[in-house]
Amino acid sequence: MKILILHNQSSGYGGGAIYDFIRSISSTENDITLRCFDKNNTREDKLRDAAEFDAVVASGGDGTIARVGYELRNTGIPILPFPSGTSNALATNLFSPDEPHAIAKTLLRMETMDFDMGEIEFGGQRHGFFLVAGCGYDATIMKAAEANKQLLGPMAYFQAAFANTNPQTSHFTLTIDGEPHECDGLSVMLANFSKMQYDIALTHENLPRDGKLDVIILKGENAFGLIPTFIATLLDRDGGYPDRGNMAEIHRCERVTVKADPPLRVQFDGEPSDDVTPFEARLLPLAVRFIVSEACLEHYAS
Repeated sequence: MKILILHNQSSGYGGGAIYDFIRSISSTENDITLRCFDKNNTREDKLRDAAEFDAVVASGGDGTIARVGYELRNTGIPILPFPSGTSNALATNLFSPDEPHAIAKTLLRMETMDFDMGEIEFGGQRHGFFLVAGCGYDATIMKAAEANKQLLGPMAYFQAAFANTNPQTSHFTLTIDGEPHECDGLSVMLANFSKMQYDIALTHENLPRDGKLDVIILKGENAFGLIPTFIATLLDRDGGYPDRGNMAEIHRCERVTVKADPPLRVQFDGEPSDDVTPFEARLLPLAVRFIVSEACLEHYAS
């Protein structure tokens, strides 16, 4: 196999798991190319010759893998997500192993499956996302967690949530597959894969291959009003508790535009932006090919 590995050195805790992975796949039959980048040197040409490789390994957090996936969308090039960030919710959704040698076995088996991804446009730019994009309270949490992610890991998001219990409310004007909708709330989130850290499910069903985005509008005047909704997500880990309460309004669509008054900060797959609403998003059906585990194939095959 000819394998291209992209490693984001700014992701995670600076551990060496990716090098253990490389040792596991090293053989006379494999031709391995490693390209490192970081937040100060993104190496825009890092995927220039991706079509010449049998597989691309994207090593980093959810944001890193989303950027690689978006650049390789609709190419059919197999991507192996390697979870080396502080947040690796995509790996959870894909039932990926987290031990380097087990991930190496997944790569060498080369079982693939195609998945949807989202595309969000704001501030004159487009970005891809696999998990969740949106505006408002979630973006505030992502921004506040940035400084502590390497120290606290996923707990940085909970700390940021507890420190921002009175987020900005806004009046939302949405166009959902051409249909207008207005409401007040704290956040609008767009979900493709729906499971976050600790198996918390934003929606009752996790359907990243159905050609639809879940539009989740969080209502209420402060974070305390969302406690029943949060409890519902905890109870729904096994898929047996569909009710999210009256503080969460959920729609499904292929395309949505969102305006907010006052404007709210935007985020995509944990990457907070300095730009604010409005934004437009759409679903890219089966746009990315992942190299996946046997458990992933079994779960999403139906």
